[in-house]
Amino acid sequence: MNDGPNARDVKRWRQYLADERAEAAVYRDLAGRRVGEEREILLALADAEGRHEQHWRNLLGERVGMPLKGDIRTRILGVLARRFGSVFVLALAQRAETRSPYATDSDATDAMTADEQIHAEVIRALAARGRNRLSGTFRAAVFGANDGLVSNLALVLGISGSGVSNQIVLVTGLAGLLAGALSMGAGEYVSVRSQRELLEASSPDSAARDAVQHLDVDANELALVYRARGMTHEEADAKAAEVLRVLPADEMAPDVDQHESIGTGLGAAGASFCFFASGAVIPVLPYLFGLEGYVALAVAAVLVGIALICTGLVVGLLSGGPPVKRALRQLAIGYGAAGATYLLGLAFGGGV
Repeated sequence: MNDGPNARDVKRWRQYLADERAEAAVYRDLAGRRVGEEREILLALADAEGRHEQHWRNLLGERVGMPLKGDIRTRILGVLARRFGSVFVLALAQRAETRSPYATDSDATDAMTADEQIHAEVIRALAARGRNRLSGTFRAAVFGANDGLVSNLALVLGISGSGVSNQIVLVTGLAGLLAGALSMGAGEYVSVRSQRELLEASSPDSAARDAVQHLDVDANELALVYRARGMTHEEADAKAAEVLRVLPADEMAPDVDQHESIGTGLGAAGASFCFFASGAVIPVLPYLFGLEGYVALAVAAVLVGIALICTGLVVGLLSGGPPVKRALRQLAIGYGAAGATYLLGLAFGGGV
């Protein structure tokens, strides 16, 4: 005879119910900060979480009891969604969807398990839109900050290891800050500007799109365009015939604005310069405040370590990967480079 669910089942179901309610609230909060298609997609996700919530309500029946709180991660996500609604929140929501326990819980339906997997892909796609909008400048900012932190810490430690005075260490650190920031800014400008020019050279000409409606249907020159893009003869003919039949205005336009993901040359250069300088000044701060010797080295190393952990966490959050792992990786790489340079400074200083 089946006496119904045990206390452990009821507790688990009530927690699932609370989590689904909290996740639906997160999506509604995110939708409130968006318009158009993104808003509709997020509201549809909230409705789906509502269906999952109803499933657990049905199982619980009269055992629903007082509402529980969602898990701590979902509650933090809700606070962030209400305050910010940025791509970072979407990246966190993406990770939350991938942690769903439904795949291993027999009380969840196969449809619910599939829903959670698809939700993760939907959020991944929405987060990708945000990443495309800031990736060029953000990439320059993160790389600039990390380069400034690591390179100037290595420079300061290397010079300190050689046994020179604190004044020389300070001047060398400031010179490294200025030279590195200018170099990074100039390099980013040239790099991004060159990428945009290459894209512009490869993008379809608007005049060619306007000419589509005047093409000779029998000659069908448009098929050559698609063959040049890599289609087979048959695929190109079929595609060209379809285009000539419906004549959409944007048929020859690229699907994605690749310029947007690259950013602008001035934006990338400015971000790279400022963030390199902000990172490079951290190893110099102890010397600016009059600290000397091993105390200054230790304080510089700790400050840079904290900054490396922060940038690693940011990269991890934005990429949807494990933020702690990214932070520890940043820390290990930065300290490894700086430690090697310090040992070289000791070696060369002893030789001199």
